[in-house]
Amino acid sequence: MLTPLAALERLGAHYGPRPWYSRDEPLKELIQTILAQHTSDLNAERAFGELWGYFGRWSAIAAAEVDVIADVIRTGGLARQKAPRIKGVLQEIHARRGEYDLAFLRTLNLADALEWLTTLNGVGPKTARCVLSFSLGFPCIPVDTHVHRVAKRLGLIGPKTTAEAAHAVLEAAIPPDDAYRFHVYFIEHGRGVCDAQRPRCAACPLQTDCPSSKVVPLAKRGNAAGRRQSAKVGRNKAAEALELRERRFKASPEVLAAETDGRS
Repeated sequence: MLTPLAALERLGAHYGPRPWYSRDEPLKELIQTILAQHTSDLNAERAFGELWGYFGRWSAIAAAEVDVIADVIRTGGLARQKAPRIKGVLQEIHARRGEYDLAFLRTLNLADALEWLTTLNGVGPKTARCVLSFSLGFPCIPVDTHVHRVAKRLGLIGPKTTAEAAHAVLEAAIPPDDAYRFHVYFIEHGRGVCDAQRPRCAACPLQTDCPSSKVVPLAKRGNAAGRRQSAKVGRNKAAEALELRERRFKASPEVLAAETDGRS
């Protein structure tokens, strides 16, 4: 049975090093993560660029009308849902901290930082972990749709384990120093190989130990080939017997009829 750590090491050998780096300051990472919900990173980056280009500062976004924010970020998709969430999060951060800054989170431990972020309206465990991992280097594993799918297919989590519950399961199984690599490898693998609709199992470095693999093992392929060959031989023998019977009937119908009567 494949373990999470064994899967990590094999994917690491396949994809190569993926060193951590800080993508953005934490508040920008939070807003970009909200924009990335149910869309691509490219669309989220484009929407954030338009948001920042229009307003230019956090306080202006927090004070803006929701409809204006939604119009500005429409290229990111679901703008009517994301606009009030962004405005509300910014207002709540300022109300709690007196500033638009989340750098203080690096002074907290992981549990406290997660609690602080997830008590913001509209910020769930995956979004919080994205901020803490990608911006501040906390040892946590955001479980998005790709990580969840790959982990489930590999049997690293139960078939009914939700993405939210998978956070704790996977983080308990992976050393803290490997949390970032685990997330990045599983994201890359889910996007490029373990596709939701058409997984490319033959190209997967884990397929020999994956319970969901669609690749037929060589031993089973050999057995199947043997069964197909036996069936083919049987069909050939039956065809030969029928052909012989027809030739004999054409040569002497009376003899064949007599043989048939004798066996009756």
